[in-house]
Amino acid sequence: MELTTVWFLLVAVLFTGYFILEGFDFGVGMLLPVLGRDDRERRVLINTIGPVWDGNEVWLITAGGAMFAAFPEWYATLFSGFYLPLLLILLALIARGVAFEYRHKRPEASWKRRWDRAIFFGSLLPAILWGVAFANILRGVPLDADHEYVGGLLDLLHPYALLGGLTTLALFLTHGAVFIALKTTGEIRERAAALAVRLGVGAAVVAVAFLAWTLTIRSSAAAVVLAVAAALALLGGLAAARVRREGWAFAGTAVAIALAVATLFAALFPNVLPSTLDAAGTLTATNASSTPYTLKIMTWVAVVFTPIVLAYQGWTYWVFRKRIGVVHIPQH
Repeated sequence: MELTTVWFLLVAVLFTGYFILEGFDFGVGMLLPVLGRDDRERRVLINTIGPVWDGNEVWLITAGGAMFAAFPEWYATLFSGFYLPLLLILLALIARGVAFEYRHKRPEASWKRRWDRAIFFGSLLPAILWGVAFANILRGVPLDADHEYVGGLLDLLHPYALLGGLTTLALFLTHGAVFIALKTTGEIRERAAALAVRLGVGAAVVAVAFLAWTLTIRSSAAAVVLAVAAALALLGGLAAARVRREGWAFAGTAVAIALAVATLFAALFPNVLPSTLDAAGTLTATNASSTPYTLKIMTWVAVVFTPIVLAYQGWTYWVFRKRIGVVHIPQH
């Protein structure tokens, strides 16, 4: 297998991990005003992701770094053409991270409400915009023969892209509700479990519609198989949630998100950013890549450090695996 293909797969794996892990983070943040009926309940919800949210974001940093090093043309064109959406995602993530750190600094209810809104919108915007961005990556954008983006913001807001944003929003909400049911006790767990099933039905509808539309734009045998498997995994997760098997439900939604992302990358390959103007402007895994020597050095670095990072993050989840509830939150 060529190193360009290896690194395309590694970038796909990194974004898959990011969407699985940060997906439930976003879901919890968006459900904060829905499932948290008072300050103690909202603190329970925040504490479910408190030990892991910043580690989950490392997957995005690593994915961006891998794109920059392995496919500099892809990185440059993507970040210039998608500048405003990606800037909004960055600002939302900054506001959200600051809110997690500052919410508890003062006891006033008005202070906490402001930071709760930052957590909500800081989760909502990326949940939508990532779907919009990846839908555009797969459909293609206006690139000239020099691989430079020549469109405007409105070129990114077509119906397929908006459906992509709605799909990631619905999937992350469902994933987050299932995670809350898995990590909490008492009334919060009951409400989250019931909400997960209702959200999951809507997520299944929009996800199937988006994947079906995707396969009419770009497709391959592998993409079709992955899309069907993603739909089945989501339905399996919803069935498990309905009978209150939260662990299996979370596994189902995680696998569904992983297979959905894999569908997009399988349909995209060997392109990395198609051009809607001229085929000569299309970026592929070959013409967007770094030199073979660079890819070789990066591969050895990845072989050494990836298992260490995975082991550390897995250990973190194991340490903080227990459920929490209002009884664990002291009153102020």
